[in-house]
Amino acid sequence: MNKLLSICLLAVTLWSCGINKQTQQIKALEKCTYKIASADQITIAGTDVKSILEKENINLGSLPGLALGFLRKDIPMRAKLNLEITNPTGDLASINEFEYKILINQAEIATGFVNQQVMVKPGQTTIVPVDINANVFPFLSNSKVMDEVARFFKASQGGAEQKGIVTLKIKPSFMVGNSLVKYPGFITIDKEVSSKILL
Repeated sequence: MNKLLSICLLAVTLWSCGINKQTQQIKALEKCTYKIASADQITIAGTDVKSILEKENINLGSLPGLALGFLRKDIPMRAKLNLEITNPTGDLASINEFEYKILINQAEIATGFVNQQVMVKPGQTTIVPVDINANVFPFLSNSKVMDEVARFFKASQGGAEQKGIVTLKIKPSFMVGNSLVKYPGFITIDKEVSSKILL
């Protein structure tokens, strides 16, 4: 009987230690700082944004892929967003996977899922690449938004600098025992981006 009681107590102690460890990792995760470090390999309707910027006169409507995309109501945007996570705490921060939403000036343009374990050691910083694949037709079919996008692109060629707010919302998941638990709510990261980021 004493042996059975000892085994039960050991199991409860180990389980409690596991929960305590996860609690520390969640607290560390909440205290991490999140930044959008850069955006790379940006294409709209199959055209590299940098090649668009090399032209003297930017007319987004003249791009064949974009014109066809408007007809099909499908304008694919591809990009790699580099998310920088810094852990200022003394505990390991761990994410098993996360959902994300991306908004530009409060308009949602993409949602997705990153199935990658991320571990940020105490006092360390790590970069997590987030691949963006989105249909931006609803976003670009608004004439006001198209004018803003065109001004943003033109500004990157030496015109007056344009700025906008990119918001990244992430909902991390983490392991508790053998179960994957989603963080309650989204962690919101706002970044003011300048037209210079495209250069």
